[in-house]
Amino acid sequence: MDLDPSTLPNDIAALKAIILGDRARRSDTAAYIAHLKLQIEKLKRALYGPKAERTARLLDQMELELEDLETTATEDELRAEQVAAKAKTTTVAGFTRNRPSRQPFPEHLPRERVVLPGPTQCACCGGSRLAKLGETVTETLESIPRQYKVIQHVREKFTCRDCEKISQEPAPFHTIPRAFAGPGLLAMIAYDKFGQHQPLNRQSERFALEGIHLSVSTLADLIGATCVALEPVFKHIETMVFAGARLHGDDTTVPVMARGQTDTARVWVYVRDDRPFGGSGSPSAVFYYSRDRAGVHPQTHLAGYRGIFQADAYGGYNKLYELNRSPGPIIEAACWSHARRKFFELADIARNAKRKAQGKTPAFVAPMALAAVQRIDALFEIEREINGQSPAERLAVRQQLGAPLVAELEIWMRAERAKLSRHNDVAKAIDYMLNRWSSFTRFLTDGRICLSNNAAERALRTLALGRKSWLFAGSDRGGQRAAMLYSLITTAKMNNVDPQAWLADILARIASHPVASIEKLMPWNWTPQSWALAA
Repeated sequence: MDLDPSTLPNDIAALKAIILGDRARRSDTAAYIAHLKLQIEKLKRALYGPKAERTARLLDQMELELEDLETTATEDELRAEQVAAKAKTTTVAGFTRNRPSRQPFPEHLPRERVVLPGPTQCACCGGSRLAKLGETVTETLESIPRQYKVIQHVREKFTCRDCEKISQEPAPFHTIPRAFAGPGLLAMIAYDKFGQHQPLNRQSERFALEGIHLSVSTLADLIGATCVALEPVFKHIETMVFAGARLHGDDTTVPVMARGQTDTARVWVYVRDDRPFGGSGSPSAVFYYSRDRAGVHPQTHLAGYRGIFQADAYGGYNKLYELNRSPGPIIEAACWSHARRKFFELADIARNAKRKAQGKTPAFVAPMALAAVQRIDALFEIEREINGQSPAERLAVRQQLGAPLVAELEIWMRAERAKLSRHNDVAKAIDYMLNRWSSFTRFLTDGRICLSNNAAERALRTLALGRKSWLFAGSDRGGQRAAMLYSLITTAKMNNVDPQAWLADILARIASHPVASIEKLMPWNWTPQSWALAA
């Protein structure tokens, strides 16, 4: 806003109010611009698909920047209003931001009515003959600090006047033996550690501030007992995952404490997700921990499995694809996202522009790699249109629209590869695909196969976030416990279930629940209503 000196008041307070109001407007404009930029990037990602991990990091950074700008804009707005209210002149008006409309609060939240006493006299004429027309309700969301209670299970003793025998009800089932912690507390501790990535030492400090003294060793004891109690649930999820006709697989690093240092261990994930082809199988994931990345680990995990396996080109999987394997060969389906990433890294124009703006020497952008990315993107565009359809419908569209593009891509890559030396980076990216061409094109013959292995990569994302908080696993056993709890939490999230509420429910019921009916406790059969009724 341009300020005309001739119209400015002489009052210092009024001048200060005008300046702060102008600052609030500029802060609001900056926040609005950042909001629009973020929406544009999200729409581009939804329209053209994820370009690389770089895009996800960019969106995260933009979210943080928007958060800071929104906070600044609100501070400036409130300060402008305060100063405008104190100004003696009435010509200065406070600045009010145009905020987006807020969604109504969920219906399931309890409502506490605070009724303000109505008037007893008319403000106009002073009359007392008032009749109620209605009411105006303003809702404010409030938070109640974490509350704790001690449940006393009282078992009365009775003695028989005839035979003097003492009678008493048997002790109720406890979630864990000698338990002093209820299922809700156990679920909170476990989910905070493995779902919210809060190490036990931080949780212990939080409990101490709330007046409850639970040492790290006590919390660790509860985690160990919880894992034992939940093992049947993990085993059932494991069975369900490997019963799928198609699996996604991947692995990632996890630091683990060693003598005076940390070693690099691995966490493996296998995901069953039939939703892309409209399958009836419940989405689920199972994690495993290993000290190294030897091929024997996935070969052991998948020892009894036969079906379609979507993964990257890790050499440790090769024995799984052998024809004489027992109980039968696993069908390899390669990941087009992995292949695209190799080309995209050689054609990242945005990264080069950033390097140039920073005064750094831009890397070479390979036109051939850019052309490969564009051709692969055309396939992903087709896949987005058929996501969720039946295998037969997906296969028909792929044969009609995708097969010609794949054939053209193969011809183009073989022609371009002949012009390149084997040491060329683009040649290496082309060889990665051509050497596994049958695996890459298998999606053209089976509608159940996905074009990418993104389901497994999404499952590993929570582990990547956790590494920044807990830094390393304490031991191999700690890694195994983490893998088990990650399996439960990730499966719950895949079924749109609150992991903490679900864990609290099954911990409350599992001690007395028949093992033969454990399917009823699974996330895909669980609802918040069933938990409330059980409680």
